[in-house]
Formats: sequence, C-alpha cells, structure tokens
Amino acid sequence: MAHKLASRALNVTPSVTLSIDAKAKQMVSQGIDVVGFGVGEPDFDTPVNIADAGVNAIRKGFTRYTPASGTVELRQAICAKLKQDNGLEYGPNDIVVSNGAKHSIYNVLLALIEDGDEVIILAPYWVSYTEMVKMVGGVPVVIEASEADDFKVSLAQLEAARTERTKLLFLNSPSNPTGMVYSREELKTIADFCVKYGIYVMADEIYEKLVYDGAEHVSIASFGPEIKDLTIVVNGMSKAYAMTGWRIGYTACATEMAKAMSSLQSHATSGPNSIAQKASVEALKGPQDTIDMMVSEFSRRRLRMVELINEIPGLSCRTPNGAFYVMANVSGLFGKTLDGEVIKDDVHLATVLLEKAHVAVVPGSAFGSGDFVRLSYATSMEQIEEGLKRIKNFVS
Repeated sequence: MAHKLASRALNVTPSVTLSIDAKAKQMVSQGIDVVGFGVGEPDFDTPVNIADAGVNAIRKGFTRYTPASGTVELRQAICAKLKQDNGLEYGPNDIVVSNGAKHSIYNVLLALIEDGDEVIILAPYWVSYTEMVKMVGGVPVVIEASEADDFKVSLAQLEAARTERTKLLFLNSPSNPTGMVYSREELKTIADFCVKYGIYVMADEIYEKLVYDGAEHVSIASFGPEIKDLTIVVNGMSKAYAMTGWRIGYTACATEMAKAMSSLQSHATSGPNSIAQKASVEALKGPQDTIDMMVSEFSRRRLRMVELINEIPGLSCRTPNGAFYVMANVSGLFGKTLDGEVIKDDVHLATVLLEKAHVAVVPGSAFGSGDFVRLSYATSMEQIEEGLKRIKNFVS
C-alpha cells in the first residue's frame, strides 16, 4: 500500500540558499576553486571568552537538561540586554530561549497562526519566512518593496494588503537580504498601522548590531505599551557574536504568549543546549569589543563590494546600511548571451555563474524578488575581490 506524505511537507519549497551552498561545497570537494557569496555566516571565530565559557560549562558538568524556556541566568541576561540596548522592560517569564532564532520564529507561528490566518511578509524577505507560514497552515501575503524605495514598504501598500484575516506582520530590520534599515519614523508608521488593526508583529532583530554609516537600529516594540503588547521580539546569538553553530535564539513578548511558546517547545524539543546557554550568558555580559571589530571590517568589505558590483556591465546595487548582504540588480543581463547561454532569469544566472565562473550567489527569487541576486560580504576581502573579478570577466 502506497503511503502519502503530509501536505505540509509536500507544499514546502526547499531552501535555495542551502541548495546553492550544498552544490558549491560539492564542487569544492571535487577540487574546484569556488568563491562563495551564498550562506550568510560571519567568517570570524566565536570570541575566545565565549568559547571558554562553553568549555568551562562542560568541565563543570553543566551538561544536563535546563528548563524548556532556558535557564533563569540566561533569561535574566537577555532582559538586561533588552533594557540597556533597546529600552525594553521584560521579565524572565517573558523570555523563551530556543534552538536558534529560526526555531524562535517557528514557535511564534505555532502559538499564533490558525489555518487560513494571513501573515504579511515584506519582500525581499528571508527565504524561510513564507515556507514556515505555510507549514503551520497560514497564508503568506507578500508585499514587494521596490529598489527605488530602498526596499521599504509604504503605508498605502500595508493598507492594501490587510484583510480581516490578517493576524501577523513579519518585520526584519536590518534586513536579510537587502541590508536596509527602517528609520525611527518609518517604524512608527508601521507600529501605528498594527495597533490600529490589532495586528501582531514578529520583529526579527537578529542583525541589530550590524549597522553602518550612522544608521540606528530601533526596536518597534519601543514605541509604547500598545505596540509592545503586540510585538514578539526575535533575536539570537548567531550574527553579532559569530555563534551560528551554537544555536541559541530567543523571543521577548507578553507573558501569556511566552508561556504558550514555552509549552509548545517543551513538547517539540525540550530546552535549548545547556552548554551554549552558558556561553551565551558570557556573550551578553562579557566584553563587547569584538562586535565593534566585526562591524568595522564588515563595513570595509561592504563598500568594496558595492564599488566592484557597480563596475560590472549589467549589474548595479545600492549601498546597504545593515546586516552583511548586498542585493545586486541583475535584470540587465536577462536575455543576453553569456558563454553560449541566453540568460533567462536570476536562477539561471546563479546556476551559470556557479558552474562556469565558479562563484556562488543566491537568486533573488528565493527572497521574492527575481530581478536580483544576493551576495554576502561575510567573507574575506580577497574572496570578495576575486569573486567579483570572475563575475566581471564572465559577463564581459
């Protein structure tokens, strides 16, 4: 008897980011020199003091289960961080620590979304947003922000997208993949819109520390008690502290919602990694100077990448002021013949660049914007210059 897989599994599109990265790694394993601009991950090691805290946790036997929502020690450290950095008052019972920020986002959706509920997602968006919404039975409602508007949506677009079924809005600033940062005034407009209609906000702030050129990260939850009650702040240790593999994310929200997410998590995964939690306490409470070093280096690479992209015929980009990505407009190459192939779209271009120029980029259609490809500058300056030289030579 044939067994049918669940529709939630069949309807989910695999991550294009990870598939490009997997293909690039396969080529590397075959001895091919590939320059990778794909997966977004700091190329710095976890700071020594944080790593040592993890090692010490193992040596002291801190290797057993913790509470489902995380240790009190870590949740208190997160509360102190949110107060100091974001002006937000939360108690330990408002915090749920999870196995990475992606897990935190999924907990938010499980706690909030019923079948048929609509979730507004602003494109270009992170690849997993739409798929996670579909996995819990929600309906993604995508609003595409134009490059001319710095990839930011307007109030008119939000009003046009809202229906009686709108339950939640995804907000990611600084943004993956565009690197744009919403200003205080722009965030206030979104906050007022959500309060007006009682729409929850999933505020993905994982890149908050990575801002440049005087850009300011502001949490939408800081605009008053009404929007704070509707906001679930999502953050984690991966980007600011180069702790991607440690897998610690967290949410801050109203106590009732935090309790619901903690209950869901207790049955799905139990508590997060005990050792990684000890390391995270040190990350939040210890010296922060390594962040300044990373931001300075990322900014230097960012400016060089933007400069080189804009020198390539058929490519252009804006200068991002957050995260570590550049969205390059490649629509000028569509219909052109490169090395005997007529470029059809962004996916075709990314495939050709990987196979023939040995450069890995992520097609923009994975982020809901098919005129672009995303490049990460979380790699060395040498790799940035080599990779963009290869692209320039190939398209020229």
